[in-house]
Amino acid sequence: MGANPLFDLDGHVAVVTGGNKGIGLGMARGLARAGANVALWSRSQDQNEAAAAEIEALGVRALPVACDVGSEASIQQACAATVDALGRIDSCFANAGMGDYYKPLNASLERWRRVLEVNLDGTFVTLREVANHMVARGGGGKLVTISSITERFGAAKQPGYAASKAALGGLVRSLAIELARHDIQVNNVQPGWIETDATAPMRDNELLSTTVVKRTPARRWGETSDFEGIAVYLASAASRFHTGDTLCVDGGYSIF
Repeated sequence: MGANPLFDLDGHVAVVTGGNKGIGLGMARGLARAGANVALWSRSQDQNEAAAAEIEALGVRALPVACDVGSEASIQQACAATVDALGRIDSCFANAGMGDYYKPLNASLERWRRVLEVNLDGTFVTLREVANHMVARGGGGKLVTISSITERFGAAKQPGYAASKAALGGLVRSLAIELARHDIQVNNVQPGWIETDATAPMRDNELLSTTVVKRTPARRWGETSDFEGIAVYLASAASRFHTGDTLCVDGGYSIF
């Protein structure tokens, strides 16, 4: 389906967790445009089905799968359902996550752990389950995590979010070493300031939004469409010798 065979994903099966909106949906669109069938894992099945209809309009198959990445059993069921329906998984984009605003000195351990349970534990279990499938079937595969520039800069009143995202780099490098012998590449995407539902309150803050744009050499907030190409590259044969890396997609924010 793609013009360049390096980026042709015809027949490819991709999983995108949290794929029914935001960056996840942007990645799913890019993968679909390159020919991939896409499984969308997220808690809201209504939103999954709406996103799946949009993806299928691009001429591929989309599978909506209800999945709570905070639950090991739910992830295992989603993985089995995807393989049963689509036959295999060739790439997995572990994008699902959550944030929580609180003053760290007053936070309970329970509140801290809830964010890590979703963002870190959920990502680990997702990659573990998909990697086991890939190793068992042979033929390699692609695993991708989605972190944040808070991995570099921290985030006021979001210590759990920043810590969970920072941990993904170490997870990715460790899995990249472990899985290289199976021809499985593992990488991390680090988004900057992106226009999503989650960042709407920040964009509504005129001072903050203006500061972000001035600090970003691209002179704009990122859009979910900015993640279509990077998803295709990381899922495709073009990245077969690229592993254990973090790819920053922030319009130059982190270097300015």
